[in-house]
Formats: sequence, structure tokens, C-alpha cells
Amino acid sequence: MKPKMTLRLSFLLNFLLHLLYAAAEHESPTSTSIIFASLGSRSDNAFDIFQLPILDPPSITNEIKITDGQSLNYNGHFPSPSSILSLLPNQTLIHTRVRPDPPPFELIYVTERNGTWNIYYDAVYHYDTPRSTGSRSALEDLTIRVQIPLLGFVQSENRISFKDKPTLSREYLVYVSTHEDTGEPRTSWAAVYSTDLKTGSTRRLTPTGVADFSPAVTPSGTWTAVASYGAEGWDGDVEELSTDIYVFLTRDGTQRVKVVEHGGATLPSEGPVSTESVVVERVTPPGLHAFTPATSPGNENFIAVATRRPSSKFRHIELFDLVKNEFKELTRHVSPQTHHFNPFISPDSTRVGYHKCRGESNERKSTQLLLENLRSPVTDLSLFRIDGSFPSFSPADDRIAFVDFPGVYVVNRDGSNRRQIYPESAFSTVWDPVRKGIVYTSTGPTFAEPTTEVDVISINVDDDHYGQPSFKKLTTNGENNAFPYPSPDGKRVVFRSGRSGYKNLYIMDAIDGEKGGLQRLTEGPWSDTMCSWSPDGNWIAFASDRGNPGSGSFELYMIHPNGTGLRKLFRSGSGGRANHPSFSPDGKSIVFTSDYAGVSAEPISHPHQYQPYGEIFTMKLDGSDLKRLTHNSFEDGTPAWGHMYIKPLDVEWLKGGPRCSFEDCHWLNEIPNHGAGTTPLVSPKTQCRA
Repeated sequence: MKPKMTLRLSFLLNFLLHLLYAAAEHESPTSTSIIFASLGSRSDNAFDIFQLPILDPPSITNEIKITDGQSLNYNGHFPSPSSILSLLPNQTLIHTRVRPDPPPFELIYVTERNGTWNIYYDAVYHYDTPRSTGSRSALEDLTIRVQIPLLGFVQSENRISFKDKPTLSREYLVYVSTHEDTGEPRTSWAAVYSTDLKTGSTRRLTPTGVADFSPAVTPSGTWTAVASYGAEGWDGDVEELSTDIYVFLTRDGTQRVKVVEHGGATLPSEGPVSTESVVVERVTPPGLHAFTPATSPGNENFIAVATRRPSSKFRHIELFDLVKNEFKELTRHVSPQTHHFNPFISPDSTRVGYHKCRGESNERKSTQLLLENLRSPVTDLSLFRIDGSFPSFSPADDRIAFVDFPGVYVVNRDGSNRRQIYPESAFSTVWDPVRKGIVYTSTGPTFAEPTTEVDVISINVDDDHYGQPSFKKLTTNGENNAFPYPSPDGKRVVFRSGRSGYKNLYIMDAIDGEKGGLQRLTEGPWSDTMCSWSPDGNWIAFASDRGNPGSGSFELYMIHPNGTGLRKLFRSGSGGRANHPSFSPDGKSIVFTSDYAGVSAEPISHPHQYQPYGEIFTMKLDGSDLKRLTHNSFEDGTPAWGHMYIKPLDVEWLKGGPRCSFEDCHWLNEIPNHGAGTTPLVSPKTQCRA
């Protein structure tokens, strides 16, 4: 059988499997849904990939958006035209329906759409007529867009997260995925893989017990350089990972050599690679931050780099001339108050690409998602990210309460009737299981000391005769009272309180609050918090730092409401965090957030995250059957388990669009001369600099 026919049949098989999978998605008596919050959603970032010519003066009319404005598109790579077309299916479509002149914009990039991640190839063909004045989008002038996922459905389903820039080297696609469990707590799942696009076969290039990030492949395809850390694991750093630069053969991952510790290096153009054969060379001056450098495949005299200058709050793409030791600013002249990330250069060295938030002004279809469906790895479980924080389902699963700082909101599950039910600063939400329309929350500052006033209140969502639902304070002692959760019969509420000088758990009356009686549940010089009552009423799950008070390390525990039976439920490794437990409707499992899988991408390559390693997990109450539900570069947290199965479809707001509401890493403000990151970079002469 001819190779092209084999590839076409492979893609057809993947498509049929996808249809069968979709048809199998149905609601059964045990089907449920999980909703969670995320710092850095599609609405916040709304990334697309853009390009600017290198030789022309940078201007707004020269910038072209290459990707299609759907979901998140980022971490691009310009492939060599001769290397890509022969590997793709639908050759008849490509060669007969589009004109070869002018040549298309070709791009390989990471995208999240239809609830899952993949790596796409786009070829954007233009009309022969000149672009209209002021046009900034390739979409406005193209004749046709050829868009193909480079990994088939079966492959992408098993490799569900692609963090870093993918590279096509000959017929091999090199990328990072986090689909393989290391089996060790708090050890990153990030590893480099290579997939043969002709056969579909995949090989892991990263050794077991090692985490690799940001692969850079030489133009010849022989060597791959990575930022890596080994068996000692992740130490919890959320700023700059303490990685070293390793180099290995792209074909199979062998001849792996550490070329420099915590930095960059120049590799020899000939001969074997070893620690002794490399030269460490700093190529950018002090006084500015430099991130994610990229070499020019056709010109060794300059590199592209994202910079953050002391005079700006934004990252911008610049070219650095290695001969003249001077910069040429690019994106600051186009969009000075927008962040630009992860540059890459075309094979002919005439264009530089990068991703940035597309914003409302550049987006034709201005939509914003209330619920963003993510492909769930668990059968009969749908998974949603909400545009908000601390979500919770009503008992009938028809309404959702959530926090959109500073207030509390309620919205119908279909996105309609969104309204504020409490105007002041609050966190955590949960519905009363018996009294219809009652929502509990905590009002006051977050992450406050035990003696700071925070109160538990109940809100009558349906009592809004005066334009605002009525609420009732259940705690009045002036201490830190938070994270309420009602018992299944609706008579009592468990919550955490700092009234003893430490944050421990208490139980009070659901209607009269602490005035109706108060029971102390836990006691000790530590923090017990984020509690949840089991559906059968027999257990209360909570997070605690009692193993190492004040360390910031939290584990999950369970205790009976009468104070007996305390036992540890989950530990995310030494120094780890596990928070926000929520029981499944049948009471046999919990969902929670944890850093069990370590960090999945270099934090410096992304917008600010307070802790860019939180992922959503489920497990049974005996500690077995641990499942990771989310794989992304954002902080996921505050999950809640609903009672019914919600069809895995996005739910849009009635109005709105991408907000682009994110900041650069806060810690960069504190280290003005710090060179950030050890991301490797490879030039035409097999050099690696950072």
C-alpha cells in the first residue's frame, strides 16, 4: 500500500473512532459532572499567533494574525515547506484547489479546541490581490485555509496536553506531553515525545524519572536540547525552575548529555557533545529580562527574544544582533501595552512569529464562555471550567453559584439570568440541600490571619423584593470564619474558624448560626480548612497543614461529625498541597486540587499564576483509583461535584468577549537584573545559548 494511502486511511480511522466516542457519550444513572475554576481561562488569555516581517519597519499594518481566533492558539513553529506537505493527507485538496503563488503562511502550533489539546498544521493561502489598507488578519484575505491536526484522534486522546513549542524535524514531530503518570508524588509528568507522521508511531525521548521542557531541535534534526530536572524532583518553585540544559539525539533520545547547569551554552558544530566541549556565553546585556530566545534558521547573526524592559510592564519581541550587540524592537511599535510571548523565526529568516491575546477589537466573533467543556478522561463524567471562582451546583443542578471578585453571583446552567446576589468581597459558595435558594458563603478578605474578621453568611437567592437578595450573618464573633458546608439534612453547617487563635473546624446551627449552638470539631496549633460534608452525613473531608503547621503544605483528612475517626486521605508528597475536597454524589469518591503532578510547563513562559501547578484529581475514599482530570498550564482549583450529567458542550455568555485580563509574573518586579529561564535555543551551527 502506498504511504499516502496509508496515512489517509489512518486519519479516516481516527475520525471514525472519534465519532464512535462521541456517540458513546450519554447519560447513565451514575453519570455526573464536575465544575472547577481556573486562573487563566480562554476568556482571560484568548491567544492567537501573529507574525511581523523582520526586514520592514514594524507597524500595525504589517502585523498579520495567522491562526483562526478559535479557542487558545499559541507556541508556534514555522516548518520548512519542503518537509511538511509530503507528510500530510488530502494532497489533492492542497494542490488542486489553491494557487501555489503566492506561497502560503505555514504554521505548526498548539491549540485547545473541542475540549481537548492537539498540535495543528495550518496553511493560509491568499488571493493574488493586495491586502486592503489596515488589514491585520490573514483571515480577511485568504482563499482557503488548510487546517490539519498532526496527531490523530487516538494519539491526541492518549496525549492530552502539549505545553511547549512543537517542532517538525523531517518526518518527526517533537513535542512535550504530560499524559504519563510518573508514579511519584510531586514529580512532573512533562516529557518529550517524537511521533513519526508517516507511520503514527510514537517514541518517548525523555528518560523515566526525568522532566523535560522547551525542546529545541537543530535545523538538521540531529540533536534536541531541553531544559530538564532529574530524579530529585520539583522543589515547589513557582518562579524560575532550577533546570539544566541537556542534549540528546532526536531519533531515539540516546547520547543524552548535560551541557551546562542552570544556564545556556554554545555547542560544538562538529564532533561529540560533552560538558567539556561546550562554551558558556552570555549574549544579552544586564538590566532587562530576556525570555524564551529563538535562533534564526538561516542567519546565525541574530536571535529573537521576548524582553521585559524596566520602563515597561509588558513583554515585547525584539531582535538581538549577536555581531553588533544591539537590539531592534518589533512589537512595542505595534501594540505597546500587550504581552507578547515565545518568538520563533521563519526558515528564510524574513518573519518572526509570536502569540499574544487577540482582544475584542481583532476578534470577529466576540464570545465569552460561562462553561468551557474539557474532554474528560473518565467515562460518564463531564468536566467544565467556569468563568469565575468557587463554583457550586444547586441541588437540582439547574443553577450555579460562583464568585466573581468581589461579589457572589448566580446563573442558570444555560448561561441565562446571571445576577449578583451579594456585592461585597466573598469566597466559597455552597447551596443548602433542603431549603431552596439558600447559598452559604464567606465574606471578608481572603488568606487572612485567624483574628481577621471574616463571617459566614447565608443568602436567600430568591428573596430579592428590594433589588438585592437578603442575607443573614451566621457568625458574629469578629474572627476568621469561612468555608461553610451544610449537612445533608440541612440542619447544621461545618466551617473553619480562627476564634481560638488557630484555624480549626466547628459545627453550628444552619438557621441560627453560632447563636443556636456551637460544637468544636478539631483542635490544634495548625490550620484545618476547606471542609466538605459527605452525602450520607458520616464524614467531613477537609484540608490541613497539621503535618507541618505554617509551612503551606496541606493534606486531605476525613473525620466523623462527632469528632472521631480522624484519618489522612491524601498527601501530595513532601511539601505538597492538596486542597478543596468535594464528595461525589454517591459518597464513594472525592474531587480535589493538588500539585501531585508537579509543574507541567516552565512558569516563565506563561502569564502570571499564583501557583501554576494546580490540577484537578479524583480518588476513592480508601485512597485508590487516583485519576488526573486536567492537564493545562493554568492553576485549576475549587472543584465541585454535581448530581447529574451535563452534556459536554460549551455554554456561552449572552454578551462579552476576550478580556485579555492577565499580568506578567509578579516576581519579575523584584529581580530587575535576573536572567529568567534556561530555555534552550539552537542555531544553524548547532549552538545552544540562553
